[in-house]
Amino acid sequence: MAEKNVFEKIIAGELPCKKVLESPDFLAFEDINPKAPVHVLVVPKVSIKDFNAITPKLSSDINAFILEVVQALGLEQKGYRLVTNVGNDGGQEVPHLHFHILGGAKLTWPKLH
Repeated sequence: MAEKNVFEKIIAGELPCKKVLESPDFLAFEDINPKAPVHVLVVPKVSIKDFNAITPKLSSDINAFILEVVQALGLEQKGYRLVTNVGNDGGQEVPHLHFHILGGAKLTWPKLH
């Protein structure tokens, strides 16, 4: 059996996190290296490598959960950025589907080069 990645360890309760919201299928928690005043990660509790492997049902369900998280964070009116990275060139560091919710300040677009 392959070693668990950091998100799988968090989901299993083997590593601590600052939970924002949890459902039977998803977990939202604060990023340990925030890039904005509010930086929360949303992960499915099942192992999915990245957005390329998402199913329409999972996409619909995680989108609904993300909207719940956004409301819990109070970001729906002021705005936020929602990001998922895919693969090495896309900046994905953990091979487990996850979305970044960034907000709490006016965000600038990152310079890629």
